[in-house]
Amino acid sequence: MARLDRLLANLGYGSRREVNSLVRDGKVVLDGATLKDAGARIAVTADLPARMTISGVAVDPPAPLTLMMHKPLGVVCSHKEVGRSVYELLPHRWRARMPGLSTVGRLDKETSGLLLITDDGPFLHRVISPRAHVAKRYVATLDRPMSGEEGGIFAAGTLMLEGETDPLEPAVLEALGTHQAQLTITEGRYHQVRRMFAAVGNHVTALHRDRIGGLGLPGDLEPGAWRLLTPADHAAIFG
Repeated sequence: MARLDRLLANLGYGSRREVNSLVRDGKVVLDGATLKDAGARIAVTADLPARMTISGVAVDPPAPLTLMMHKPLGVVCSHKEVGRSVYELLPHRWRARMPGLSTVGRLDKETSGLLLITDDGPFLHRVISPRAHVAKRYVATLDRPMSGEEGGIFAAGTLMLEGETDPLEPAVLEALGTHQAQLTITEGRYHQVRRMFAAVGNHVTALHRDRIGGLGLPGDLEPGAWRLLTPADHAAIFG
């Protein structure tokens, strides 16, 4: 159970004073009845958006919330980096949600593809933990043709990146052509895929992530678009 004013403030609908105004103006409706007491305690369940409206629009989903986004090129994954961020592609009020939303790992500005965003701390850490071995698959376009030796080098589990002291975990490479390959990794080191190809004398000119665990980027999810994860999506990640 949660106080109505605190719940809506945490969902980004304004300060508690602003939420009180929404209630006072009759704009908050639950199960068909207009709520009149901002201090009322209500059950916070996953089906709340089907039961509550704010100014006639379904309320935003309560925490925990996880979504997938098709991250476009040219946007960053951090609040601190310069430039337009992935959070600007979400409803503006979501930036005021508590707990706050965070990306599950990061894709750099020049990498596109499947990105998870969540306010669920345990879920986030389960996905990114090296111990969980959740695979991430990338499609890399390369500046020069591959030699044919890259697959064995990446799979050996002995490749050392410049400036590091621990070798990479084994990774799986599948050639898609002379200048393009799918690479599946289970770690998330800084610019890992780009640095792996640099270590074998090549340069990544384009990079796209299309899978996390067993969850693939839907073909109908356009760059910049997002949707909430379903229970089946959650299961697929760890399946």
